Amino acid sequence: MRAAYGHKKMINTPKIYKMRIVLSGPEKGTGHTNLFNALRNMVLASGLAFEPAKINKNWPRLAYGPAPAFGQRAEREYLDIYLTQPVSAEHVRQALQRVLPQGVALLGVDRVPYALPSVQHLAAAARYRVEGNFELYGPEKTPEEFFNAPRIDLVRRAENGLSLTQDVKAYVAGAELLSPRVLRMTLTCVEGKWIKPQTAVAAWLGLNVPLQDELFTVEGLSFIREGLFWQDSQGALHLI
Repeated sequence: MRAAYGHKKMINTPKIYKMRIVLSGPEKGTGHTNLFNALRNMVLASGLAFEPAKINKNWPRLAYGPAPAFGQRAEREYLDIYLTQPVSAEHVRQALQRVLPQGVALLGVDRVPYALPSVQHLAAAARYRVEGNFELYGPEKTPEEFFNAPRIDLVRRAENGLSLTQDVKAYVAGAELLSPRVLRMTLTCVEGKWIKPQTAVAAWLGLNVPLQDELFTVEGLSFIREGLFWQDSQGALHLI
């Protein structure tokens, strides 16, 4: 029998199922590459029927991240696993629980639509906790006063001494001092771009930031990413 749709032969491609895993990594991380390798080995040892990765057919297809940037650690890490069998989230949880890497804990396992974007592309905001002695830097304003102002000026300085002042207000959704040594802030993605919490805090503390800030941090402060959020059509944020 000829197939429909212009008599073209239909190709029976296998159905792929996506599972979204949320984990907490070791507090003193071994590096994101090492963590990813440990998670890949976890899936290999789990016995789950995975879709092979394009780069190596012996490895599972995974989507990890986004990993926290330099000078940060994350309390919630994200991993998408692609499976070839329609197993339940509880089945996946039990299979992974048996082979979890040392220092890693499962926080959530959910089956999500295959077409749902990876966390890397779904995340619209990130919430951070910043810990340390802010008074060492003598900020002129409270974080609430500074970050709620109409403008948030960040000074970036090049090695030749030239400086650039940037208004980063659009990136800061909110900030509050939970205690004298703990600041919580929410940063948003603007047209596909982010700023680091170190950069936003540096603006509050009156510090200059290098033009290339990938390796920039604020000495004496700890930056912890509490979680990533997706945004619904009404603008509300939801924890991933």
